Amino acid sequence: MKVIKNIIVKGKHGKPIVTDVFFKEDKRPKNLLIFCHGYKGFKDWGAWNLMATAFSNLGFFFVKFNFSHNGGSIEQPIDFPDLEAFGNNNYTKERDDLQSVIDWVVTSSDFKNEVNCADISLMGHSRGGGTVLIKAAEDRRITQVISLAGVSDYGSRFPKKEDFKKWVETGVFYVKNGRTKQEMPHFYQFYEDFKLNEEQLNIQRSTRNLKIPQLIIHGDSDTSVSIKEAALLQLWNPKSTFKVIQKADHVFNVSHPWQKETMSQELEEVINTAVCFLKGQS
Repeated sequence: MKVIKNIIVKGKHGKPIVTDVFFKEDKRPKNLLIFCHGYKGFKDWGAWNLMATAFSNLGFFFVKFNFSHNGGSIEQPIDFPDLEAFGNNNYTKERDDLQSVIDWVVTSSDFKNEVNCADISLMGHSRGGGTVLIKAAEDRRITQVISLAGVSDYGSRFPKKEDFKKWVETGVFYVKNGRTKQEMPHFYQFYEDFKLNEEQLNIQRSTRNLKIPQLIIHGDSDTSVSIKEAALLQLWNPKSTFKVIQKADHVFNVSHPWQKETMSQELEEVINTAVCFLKGQS
């Protein structure tokens, strides 16, 4: 298996998109699967590398990347050395970053014999689950879409009442990262961009408009994103497939850092479910 880490993909917003690819180098076109991390996430979080290896061993050309403004850097793609970039992130930038990664893979001469550009699937975790649904609804090249513990809307996640008023007044709202202990800034542009592009960033509208197979995976012990949000996604697209992972939390019972050589049983179930779906067996 070939693994190429920390490839620099040029995006639309002035910062690089640090990208990894995993694939069997056999000059046979493989189904392309692109993964988007979630809020306060990054491509090397937890067991995501084990997940990438598993998908590539099963015949997929697997791509994962850091959103350009996720707070990481080329030199330190893990964690959040660039809080200024984190504060300037927004949903539009993440949507554009995903577009840039798709365009890069399908046009790269390095992978022309390894990628089947007629079979492009997107998979996103948490906030990334919303990003892939929006992109899948608007990009005709996408053939299948998967959300893992995905959100059903963005608007309800902004600060409210006094917190929102303070955000407007000061221009910045902080969220503490429980693991790194950093105070993570969100500049007010985050909300302004959402309101400016609210129609395009509507996950409900995108889900209703999907014309391709959709898989929804959610743990029944998720305390970060309620399983009720997964039920809403299925309600909006009754043709979708909904898989509940028993006793799984928001990250399917893995954590960061993940030192084990094997992933959790729950994440294995996620991968098995996704592979069956992508190969048309679900």
